[in-house]
Amino acid sequence: MKVKALSRPSSTTQRTSIHDLRQTHRNLDPASHPLPRAREYTRAVTAAKLDRMFANPFVGELTPGHVDAVNVLGVCRTNLCPVVSGGVDGTLRIWDLQNRRMVKSLEAHSRVVSGVVFGNGVEGMFYSCGEEGLVKGWCCFPRNRSISAAFDSDESDSGSCSGINSDEEDDHDHDKKTKAKHNNSRRKGRHNNMQSLVKKQHEEESPYGPMNTYRLPVGKNAYSNAFHSIDHHWSIDQFATASSDASVCLWDPNRSSPITSFTNLWGSDDTVTTVRYNPAERDLLAHCSNDRGIGLHDTRTASALQKTIMSMKCNCLEWNPMEPYMFVVGNEDYNAYTFDMRKLSRPTKIFKGHVAAVMSVSWSPTGTEFATGSYDKTLRIFSVRNEGGTAAHVGSNSTGVARDIYHTKRMQRIFSVAYTLDHKYILSGSDDTNIRLWKARSSEKVGQLSAREETSLQYRQALVQKYVHLPEVKRIAKSRRVPKFIKKETEMARVQKEKRRRKEGNVVKHSKPGTKGFTDEKAKAIVKTID
Repeated sequence: MKVKALSRPSSTTQRTSIHDLRQTHRNLDPASHPLPRAREYTRAVTAAKLDRMFANPFVGELTPGHVDAVNVLGVCRTNLCPVVSGGVDGTLRIWDLQNRRMVKSLEAHSRVVSGVVFGNGVEGMFYSCGEEGLVKGWCCFPRNRSISAAFDSDESDSGSCSGINSDEEDDHDHDKKTKAKHNNSRRKGRHNNMQSLVKKQHEEESPYGPMNTYRLPVGKNAYSNAFHSIDHHWSIDQFATASSDASVCLWDPNRSSPITSFTNLWGSDDTVTTVRYNPAERDLLAHCSNDRGIGLHDTRTASALQKTIMSMKCNCLEWNPMEPYMFVVGNEDYNAYTFDMRKLSRPTKIFKGHVAAVMSVSWSPTGTEFATGSYDKTLRIFSVRNEGGTAAHVGSNSTGVARDIYHTKRMQRIFSVAYTLDHKYILSGSDDTNIRLWKARSSEKVGQLSAREETSLQYRQALVQKYVHLPEVKRIAKSRRVPKFIKKETEMARVQKEKRRRKEGNVVKHSKPGTKGFTDEKAKAIVKTID
């Protein structure tokens, strides 16, 4: 008779450390495990509940906050830590994102800071523009400026003063000696005053800048040269500005005047509010203007390419960093629109949910989602496509509905939002003078995960993704708590939409066949296109 004994290596039964779980052997035969579908569904419901239970998106605020509302935010393109914010009171603040503390506060502008952008270099250069008509260059990493040369020249002057005393010792006349001492004391007093003035001047001069100052030629009035937006080129040392005189100007940091200026674009003299360089096409610019227009123009030939007039004004525009032919705009009609630059006559997608004007948008570095800040005091995250395997992104592939909404009791109207370079956090600047830091995925654990935690997390996310179409999992995964006034405004907007749709249906129904028809919602947003 043969006897077979199980033989397993010790590595399959022993723990690598006392903190590990004891390894067990399971029978994977399906016949021994009936009802696997029901058990998986129960685990999916539990995973969806855990995802919502651990949802805590708010990380903290950057302290101390601004004195007035935070108008703009700038994130460095080459470094994770430095962040610059601009306030309505004209101040700039440099922040260390890792420690969430302020590094330096700069009295930059006399009026509202309307734009902040970082350069491409590693030296930390950034530029700010204000409504008083100035663009200033700064450095977020202090430069050591030696003042020894000034003091060396002062010491040489003091040496000449001491020479007067040695000459006076040769004169034995009492009256002449007294007069010379009096003159000497006066010279020393002037020297000390000059030395203290030089020292005070160097103390007041900030090592952060401004390094350079740029301005437009004097216009017809004080407000015609006010800057409203600034953006830096993605590959060369050049930046563009949008001003109140309906012009878009290109600047070289080494010159004090613009190298190129675009005026009277498409026959319109309305103020340009936003200007952005394309990340891939180095000679392509996009802008928004007060005449409700979105325009593209070529910087090589100084010619306008195409312009679209929307039904309402756009407040912001951002290019997709991974798909540079796509861009998103935030509109006054409470919606965000994505466009393909090859066809501006129709938006590719409408993203809804806000109940007030969208003031700022920011793309994730992955290009799969973007965040919007609105006048309704909420921050929403929209996915343009499903990333796959992430429970927080379920059901948001092409619906145009936000996958998450962030808000606090004290947060007021949001004027600026920005993603960090690692795609893990979102910054928001609001009217309550605070800059808040949020997690891009509300239930994600902050810090490094162990191998077992990563495996368990991926398994739970896959379960929710698999069963999200079932009612209970879908209800739990999509549940969000919103303020009371948001609920009221959303319900009112739904009733108004149904009323308009019903009226349009009655018009089509009682009109002559073929004369009236339903208008597509994407077509309603566009008034006309100008080539």
